[in-house]
Amino acid sequence: MGKHRCTGSIQKKGSQGMTRVQNLFVNILRWFDSEAGLDHIDRTSRSFSFVRVIPFIALHLACLLAFYTGVSAFAVGFALVFFVVRMFAITGFYHRYFAHKTFKTSRPAQFIFAVLGASAAQRGPLWWAAHHRHHHQHSDREQDLHSPHQGGFWWSHMGWFTCDAGFVTDERRIRDWLKFPELKAINRFDALVPAAAAILIYGLGEALAVWAPDLGTNGLQLLVWGFFISTVVLFHATVSINSLSHVWGKRRFETSDDSRNNVWLALLTLGEGWHNNHHRWPQSVRQGFRWYEIDVTWYGLWALSKVGIIWDLNPIPKHIQEETRQRDQMRRAQK
Repeated sequence: MGKHRCTGSIQKKGSQGMTRVQNLFVNILRWFDSEAGLDHIDRTSRSFSFVRVIPFIALHLACLLAFYTGVSAFAVGFALVFFVVRMFAITGFYHRYFAHKTFKTSRPAQFIFAVLGASAAQRGPLWWAAHHRHHHQHSDREQDLHSPHQGGFWWSHMGWFTCDAGFVTDERRIRDWLKFPELKAINRFDALVPAAAAILIYGLGEALAVWAPDLGTNGLQLLVWGFFISTVVLFHATVSINSLSHVWGKRRFETSDDSRNNVWLALLTLGEGWHNNHHRWPQSVRQGFRWYEIDVTWYGLWALSKVGIIWDLNPIPKHIQEETRQRDQMRRAQK
Protein backbone atom coordinates (compact mmCIF):
# COMPACT_ATOMS: atom_id res chain seq x y z
CA MET A 1 0.00 0.00 0.00
CA GLY A 2 2.70 2.47 -0.95
CA LYS A 3 4.61 4.09 1.88
CA HIS A 4 1.68 3.63 4.28
CA ARG A 5 2.36 -0.05 4.85
CA CYS A 6 0.58 -1.91 7.61
CA THR A 7 2.15 -1.35 11.01
CA GLY A 8 -0.73 -2.98 12.87
CA SER A 9 -3.60 -1.43 14.75
CA ILE A 10 -3.03 -3.62 17.82
CA GLN A 11 0.31 -2.40 19.03
CA LYS A 12 2.07 -3.08 22.29
CA LYS A 13 0.45 0.04 23.56
CA GLY A 14 -2.69 1.26 21.82
CA SER A 15 -3.57 4.84 20.99
CA GLN A 16 -2.66 7.22 23.79
CA GLY A 17 -1.74 4.57 26.32
CA MET A 18 -4.43 1.91 25.78
CA THR A 19 -3.41 -1.71 26.19
CA ARG A 20 -3.70 -4.22 23.36
CA VAL A 21 -6.96 -5.63 24.66
CA GLN A 22 -8.48 -2.19 25.24
CA ASN A 23 -7.46 -1.07 21.77
CA LEU A 24 -8.96 -4.20 20.22
CA PHE A 25 -12.23 -3.72 22.10
CA VAL A 26 -12.53 -0.05 21.12
CA ASN A 27 -11.82 -0.80 17.45
CA ILE A 28 -14.58 -3.42 17.45
CA LEU A 29 -16.94 -1.02 19.23
CA ARG A 30 -16.29 1.51 16.47
CA TRP A 31 -17.92 -0.88 14.03
CA PHE A 32 -21.19 0.21 15.65
CA ASP A 33 -20.44 3.62 17.19
CA SER A 34 -17.95 5.72 15.24
CA GLU A 35 -17.46 8.06 18.20
CA ALA A 36 -16.41 5.33 20.65
CA GLY A 37 -13.15 6.09 22.41
CA LEU A 38 -12.28 9.18 20.40
CA ASP A 39 -10.37 10.55 23.37
CA HIS A 40 -7.98 7.60 22.86
CA ILE A 41 -7.32 7.97 19.14
CA ASP A 42 -4.27 9.34 17.38
CA ARG A 43 -5.74 11.68 14.77
CA THR A 44 -2.42 11.82 12.93
CA SER A 45 -1.77 8.07 12.69
CA ARG A 46 -1.74 6.52 9.22
CA SER A 47 -1.15 2.98 10.43
CA PHE A 48 -3.33 0.43 8.67
CA SER A 49 -5.94 -1.08 11.02
CA PHE A 50 -6.78 -4.69 10.21
CA VAL A 51 -9.45 -4.92 12.92
CA ARG A 52 -11.33 -1.98 11.48
CA VAL A 53 -11.31 -3.49 8.00
CA ILE A 54 -12.84 -6.84 9.00
CA PRO A 55 -16.46 -5.78 8.18
CA PHE A 56 -15.21 -4.52 4.81
CA ILE A 57 -13.62 -7.90 4.10
CA ALA A 58 -16.78 -9.71 5.23
CA LEU A 59 -18.87 -7.61 2.84
CA HIS A 60 -16.69 -8.76 -0.06
CA LEU A 61 -16.72 -12.39 1.02
CA ALA A 62 -20.52 -12.30 1.27
CA CYS A 63 -20.66 -11.71 -2.49
CA LEU A 64 -19.42 -15.28 -2.97
CA LEU A 65 -22.80 -16.50 -1.71
CA ALA A 66 -24.04 -15.75 -5.24
CA PHE A 67 -22.65 -19.15 -6.24
CA TYR A 68 -25.07 -20.69 -3.72
CA THR A 69 -28.13 -18.48 -4.30
CA GLY A 70 -27.93 -18.38 -8.07
CA VAL A 71 -29.17 -15.38 -10.00
CA SER A 72 -32.41 -14.00 -11.37
CA ALA A 73 -33.20 -11.11 -13.69
CA PHE A 74 -35.11 -9.40 -10.89
CA ALA A 75 -32.18 -9.64 -8.46
CA VAL A 76 -29.74 -8.20 -11.00
CA GLY A 77 -32.20 -5.45 -11.94
CA PHE A 78 -32.76 -4.57 -8.29
CA ALA A 79 -28.98 -4.46 -7.71
CA LEU A 80 -28.54 -2.10 -10.67
CA VAL A 81 -31.34 0.24 -9.59
CA PHE A 82 -30.12 0.31 -5.98
CA PHE A 83 -26.60 1.02 -7.29
CA VAL A 84 -27.78 4.01 -9.34
CA VAL A 85 -30.01 5.43 -6.58
CA ARG A 86 -27.24 5.28 -4.00
CA MET A 87 -24.56 6.51 -6.39
CA PHE A 88 -26.75 9.54 -7.07
CA ALA A 89 -27.15 10.09 -3.32
CA ILE A 90 -23.36 9.94 -2.90
CA THR A 91 -22.43 12.09 -5.89
CA GLY A 92 -25.33 14.52 -5.76
CA PHE A 93 -25.71 14.95 -2.01
CA TYR A 94 -22.73 13.59 -0.08
CA HIS A 95 -20.40 15.28 -2.57
CA ARG A 96 -22.04 18.20 -4.34
CA TYR A 97 -24.35 19.17 -1.46
CA PHE A 98 -22.78 18.25 1.88
CA ALA A 99 -19.15 18.76 0.82
CA HIS A 100 -19.53 21.72 -1.56
CA LYS A 101 -23.01 23.19 -0.95
CA THR A 102 -23.58 23.71 -4.67
CA PHE A 103 -27.36 23.98 -4.18
CA LYS A 104 -29.96 24.31 -1.45
CA THR A 105 -32.70 21.98 -0.30
CA SER A 106 -35.17 21.46 2.53
CA ARG A 107 -34.34 19.76 5.80
CA PRO A 108 -36.57 16.72 5.06
CA ALA A 109 -34.97 16.22 1.61
CA GLN A 110 -31.54 16.71 3.15
CA PHE A 111 -32.31 13.94 5.65
CA ILE A 112 -33.78 11.54 3.07
CA PHE A 113 -30.75 11.78 0.78
CA ALA A 114 -28.39 11.54 3.75
CA VAL A 115 -30.06 8.22 4.65
CA LEU A 116 -29.86 7.00 1.06
CA GLY A 117 -26.18 7.93 0.95
CA ALA A 118 -25.51 6.24 4.28
CA SER A 119 -27.09 3.01 2.92
CA ALA A 120 -24.08 2.79 0.56
CA ALA A 121 -21.92 1.87 3.59
CA GLN A 122 -19.49 4.73 2.89
CA ARG A 123 -19.76 6.21 6.38
CA GLY A 124 -21.84 9.21 7.38
CA PRO A 125 -22.41 12.44 5.42
CA LEU A 126 -20.44 14.62 7.84
CA TRP A 127 -17.41 12.30 7.78
CA TRP A 128 -17.59 12.15 3.99
CA ALA A 129 -17.87 15.94 3.61
CA ALA A 130 -15.08 16.66 6.11
CA HIS A 131 -12.60 14.37 4.39
CA HIS A 132 -13.51 15.64 0.96
CA ARG A 133 -13.01 19.24 2.05
CA HIS A 134 -9.62 18.23 3.45
CA HIS A 135 -8.81 16.60 0.10
CA HIS A 136 -9.51 19.81 -1.80
CA GLN A 137 -7.37 21.87 0.54
CA HIS A 138 -4.37 19.50 0.29
CA SER A 139 -4.98 17.69 -2.99
CA ASP A 140 -2.02 15.48 -4.02
CA ARG A 141 0.21 16.95 -1.34
CA GLU A 142 1.58 15.06 1.65
CA GLN A 143 -1.43 15.94 3.82
CA ASP A 144 -3.84 14.39 1.30
CA LEU A 145 -4.84 11.06 2.84
CA HIS A 146 -5.91 9.38 -0.39
CA SER A 147 -3.60 10.73 -3.05
CA PRO A 148 -2.17 7.96 -5.25
CA HIS A 149 0.91 10.14 -5.68
CA GLN A 150 1.56 9.99 -1.94
CA GLY A 151 0.44 6.53 -0.85
CA GLY A 152 0.17 4.47 -4.03
CA PHE A 153 -2.84 2.92 -5.73
CA TRP A 154 -4.10 0.53 -3.04
CA TRP A 155 -3.71 3.01 -0.21
CA SER A 156 -5.57 5.72 -2.12
CA HIS A 157 -8.23 3.22 -3.19
CA MET A 158 -9.13 1.61 0.12
CA GLY A 159 -6.32 1.67 2.70
CA TRP A 160 -6.61 5.29 3.84
CA PHE A 161 -10.03 5.04 5.49
CA THR A 162 -8.89 2.32 7.92
CA CYS A 163 -6.27 4.41 9.69
CA ASP A 164 -7.06 6.62 12.67
CA ALA A 165 -6.41 9.79 10.67
CA GLY A 166 -8.93 8.63 8.09
CA PHE A 167 -11.48 7.36 10.58
CA VAL A 168 -12.20 10.50 12.59
CA THR A 169 -14.69 13.16 11.49
CA ASP A 170 -12.94 16.54 11.72
CA GLU A 171 -15.81 18.64 13.03
CA ARG A 172 -13.88 21.85 12.42
CA ARG A 173 -14.45 21.32 8.70
CA ILE A 174 -18.20 20.74 8.87
CA ARG A 175 -19.39 23.21 11.51
CA ASP A 176 -22.09 24.31 9.08
CA TRP A 177 -23.79 20.90 9.46
CA LEU A 178 -23.43 20.36 13.20
CA LYS A 179 -26.69 22.17 13.95
CA PHE A 180 -28.64 19.19 12.55
CA PRO A 181 -28.87 16.44 15.22
CA GLU A 182 -30.31 13.96 12.71
CA LEU A 183 -27.20 14.28 10.54
CA LYS A 184 -24.96 13.87 13.59
CA ALA A 185 -26.87 10.70 14.55
CA ILE A 186 -26.51 9.19 11.06
CA ASN A 187 -22.84 10.08 11.13
CA ARG A 188 -22.21 8.56 14.55
CA PHE A 189 -24.09 5.30 14.00
CA ASP A 190 -23.11 5.00 10.35
CA ALA A 191 -23.48 1.20 10.26
CA LEU A 192 -27.15 1.34 11.27
CA VAL A 193 -28.57 2.49 7.93
CA PRO A 194 -26.85 -0.12 5.70
CA ALA A 195 -27.73 -2.82 8.24
CA ALA A 196 -31.38 -1.76 8.13
CA ALA A 197 -31.26 -1.68 4.32
CA ALA A 198 -29.91 -5.23 4.25
CA ILE A 199 -32.69 -6.47 6.54
CA LEU A 200 -35.37 -4.75 4.47
CA ILE A 201 -34.00 -6.18 1.23
CA TYR A 202 -33.95 -9.68 2.71
CA GLY A 203 -37.55 -9.23 3.87
CA LEU A 204 -38.58 -8.02 0.41
CA GLY A 205 -36.99 -11.05 -1.19
CA GLU A 206 -38.81 -13.42 1.15
CA ALA A 207 -42.10 -11.63 0.49
CA LEU A 208 -41.60 -11.83 -3.28
CA ALA A 209 -40.83 -15.54 -3.02
CA VAL A 210 -44.37 -15.96 -1.66
CA TRP A 211 -46.29 -13.24 -3.51
CA ALA A 212 -44.49 -13.32 -6.87
CA PRO A 213 -42.70 -16.67 -7.24
CA ASP A 214 -42.40 -16.17 -11.01
CA LEU A 215 -39.69 -13.58 -10.34
CA GLY A 216 -37.44 -16.43 -9.22
CA THR A 217 -35.93 -14.67 -6.24
CA ASN A 218 -35.95 -15.04 -2.47
CA GLY A 219 -34.58 -13.29 0.60
CA LEU A 220 -31.01 -14.56 0.48
CA GLN A 221 -30.62 -14.12 -3.27
CA LEU A 222 -31.93 -10.57 -3.20
CA LEU A 223 -29.74 -9.77 -0.20
CA VAL A 224 -26.62 -11.06 -1.97
CA TRP A 225 -27.24 -9.32 -5.29
CA GLY A 226 -29.29 -6.33 -4.17
CA PHE A 227 -27.15 -5.39 -1.20
CA PHE A 228 -23.77 -7.17 -0.98
CA ILE A 229 -22.77 -7.14 -4.65
CA SER A 230 -24.40 -3.79 -5.38
CA THR A 231 -22.67 -2.20 -2.39
CA VAL A 232 -19.23 -3.61 -3.20
CA VAL A 233 -19.41 -2.46 -6.82
CA LEU A 234 -20.68 0.94 -5.66
CA PHE A 235 -17.81 1.30 -3.22
CA HIS A 236 -15.09 0.50 -5.76
CA ALA A 237 -16.70 2.74 -8.36
CA THR A 238 -16.77 5.66 -5.91
CA VAL A 239 -13.20 5.32 -4.65
CA SER A 240 -11.89 4.91 -8.19
CA ILE A 241 -12.12 8.70 -8.26
CA ASN A 242 -9.49 8.76 -5.51
CA SER A 243 -7.17 6.18 -7.01
CA LEU A 244 -7.58 6.67 -10.78
CA SER A 245 -8.83 10.18 -11.55
CA HIS A 246 -5.56 11.72 -10.40
CA VAL A 247 -3.59 9.34 -12.64
CA TRP A 248 -5.65 8.31 -15.67
CA GLY A 249 -7.19 10.81 -18.08
CA LYS A 250 -6.72 14.24 -19.63
CA ARG A 251 -6.03 17.60 -18.04
CA ARG A 252 -7.97 20.53 -19.49
CA PHE A 253 -6.96 22.91 -16.68
CA GLU A 254 -3.55 23.40 -15.06
CA THR A 255 -4.75 22.96 -11.49
CA SER A 256 -2.36 22.72 -8.52
CA ASP A 257 -3.05 18.97 -8.26
CA ASP A 258 -2.95 16.16 -10.83
CA SER A 259 -6.72 15.80 -11.28
CA ARG A 260 -7.87 14.48 -14.66
CA ASN A 261 -11.00 14.12 -16.75
CA ASN A 262 -11.94 10.57 -17.69
CA VAL A 263 -15.07 9.70 -19.65
CA TRP A 264 -15.14 6.06 -18.47
CA LEU A 265 -15.00 7.04 -14.81
CA ALA A 266 -17.65 9.68 -15.50
CA LEU A 267 -20.00 7.04 -16.93
CA LEU A 268 -19.32 4.69 -14.01
CA THR A 269 -19.88 7.34 -11.33
CA LEU A 270 -22.68 9.38 -12.91
CA GLY A 271 -20.43 12.31 -13.75
CA GLU A 272 -17.70 12.36 -11.11
CA GLY A 273 -15.05 11.42 -13.66
CA TRP A 274 -14.87 15.03 -14.91
CA HIS A 275 -12.50 15.49 -12.02
CA ASN A 276 -10.15 18.08 -13.50
CA ASN A 277 -13.19 20.25 -14.23
CA HIS A 278 -14.31 19.79 -10.65
CA HIS A 279 -10.96 20.76 -9.17
CA ARG A 280 -10.89 23.85 -11.37
CA TRP A 281 -14.24 25.06 -10.02
CA PRO A 282 -15.64 22.85 -7.19
CA GLN A 283 -18.40 25.35 -6.42
CA SER A 284 -20.30 24.35 -9.59
CA VAL A 285 -23.21 21.92 -9.30
CA ARG A 286 -22.27 20.66 -12.74
CA GLN A 287 -19.01 18.78 -13.36
CA GLY A 288 -19.41 18.14 -17.09
CA PHE A 289 -18.49 21.59 -18.34
CA ARG A 290 -19.26 20.89 -22.01
CA TRP A 291 -22.55 19.62 -23.46
CA TYR A 292 -20.93 16.35 -24.56
CA GLU A 293 -19.47 15.61 -21.10
CA ILE A 294 -22.09 13.25 -19.71
CA ASP A 295 -22.95 14.15 -16.12
CA VAL A 296 -25.93 12.05 -15.02
CA THR A 297 -25.82 13.50 -11.51
CA TRP A 298 -26.27 16.98 -12.95
CA TYR A 299 -29.25 15.78 -15.00
CA GLY A 300 -30.83 14.32 -11.87
CA LEU A 301 -30.22 17.44 -9.83
CA TRP A 302 -31.65 19.60 -12.63
CA ALA A 303 -34.78 17.41 -12.62
CA LEU A 304 -35.11 17.75 -8.83
CA SER A 305 -34.85 21.52 -9.19
CA LYS A 306 -37.70 21.53 -11.71
CA VAL A 307 -40.06 19.93 -9.18
CA GLY A 308 -38.90 22.19 -6.33
CA ILE A 309 -37.00 19.64 -4.24
CA ILE A 310 -33.74 21.57 -4.60
CA TRP A 311 -33.03 25.15 -5.68
CA ASP A 312 -30.34 27.83 -6.12
CA LEU A 313 -28.07 25.58 -8.17
CA ASN A 314 -24.60 27.10 -8.56
CA PRO A 315 -23.85 27.49 -12.29
CA ILE A 316 -20.53 27.31 -14.11
CA PRO A 317 -19.35 30.96 -14.08
CA LYS A 318 -18.99 32.70 -17.42
CA HIS A 319 -15.23 33.14 -17.02
CA ILE A 320 -14.84 29.38 -16.45
CA GLN A 321 -17.01 28.64 -19.49
CA GLU A 322 -14.83 30.96 -21.57
CA GLU A 323 -11.64 29.39 -20.21
CA THR A 324 -13.03 25.95 -21.05
CA ARG A 325 -13.83 27.03 -24.60
CA GLN A 326 -10.38 28.55 -25.12
CA ARG A 327 -8.53 25.53 -23.81
CA ASP A 328 -10.57 23.20 -26.01
CA GLN A 329 -9.72 25.35 -29.03
CA MET A 330 -6.03 25.26 -28.13
CA ARG A 331 -6.11 21.47 -27.78
CA ARG A 332 -7.80 21.06 -31.17
CA ALA A 333 -5.26 23.39 -32.79
CA GLN A 334 -2.38 21.30 -31.42
CA LYS A 335 -3.68 18.09 -32.97
